[in-house]
Amino acid sequence: MTFGEWTEQPLFGIALTVLAYVFALALQQRWKALHPLLTCSALVIAFLLATKVPYEAYRKGGDYIVFLLGPATVALGIPLYKNAQRIRNALLPIAAGITAGSISALLLAAGLVWVLGGSRELLVTMMPKSVTSPIALEISRQAGGIPELTAVLTVLTGLIGSMFGPGLLRLAGVCDDISIGTAIGTSSHGIGTARIIRDSELAGSVSGFAMGAAAILTSLLFIPLYWYLR
Repeated sequence: MTFGEWTEQPLFGIALTVLAYVFALALQQRWKALHPLLTCSALVIAFLLATKVPYEAYRKGGDYIVFLLGPATVALGIPLYKNAQRIRNALLPIAAGITAGSISALLLAAGLVWVLGGSRELLVTMMPKSVTSPIALEISRQAGGIPELTAVLTVLTGLIGSMFGPGLLRLAGVCDDISIGTAIGTSSHGIGTARIIRDSELAGSVSGFAMGAAAILTSLLFIPLYWYLR
């Protein structure tokens, strides 16, 4: 089997992604500031460009990994269940934080596009960037945005939040696990949740709850915004 024939197999995309992620984790062991997801993405892109392998060939295997995002997200329910009582006890402040964060994310994104003179299409494309990808893509699609660009912005938002969010929160004096989890889950969805759950199971469980609640709330908030922007 030639290299070109092998790249057409789904196993190629799976193997490339897994190897790139393993290498990214090894790099993070040496340089803590490197985010494995960002490094992995860069390595995959660099390899595809260097070997001139079309994205469509890689996607045949990459789609299998995308499919696994569903079970991985559902698995966040385990720490959520384990910490359900503590979340229930702090439900009011958590809900207040999610509401404030969701509204702020929508308004700040809209304000940035408006100040820079962007179009309505770009506005609805960027506004849902802080919620989890499946919800953000569907909001963008239904509102007349560009789902592909929304996907890029959503991943970048999650990466930036996971890389700098916890440090900035602690720098601002926010050290409580519930507060950190609420902020990260609301603003940086699954990528941020996967980052902080390694530091604290409680923060990760709150972040998972905030991620789901923020997605529902943002979807509801987008209904009047959509009719206003028409």
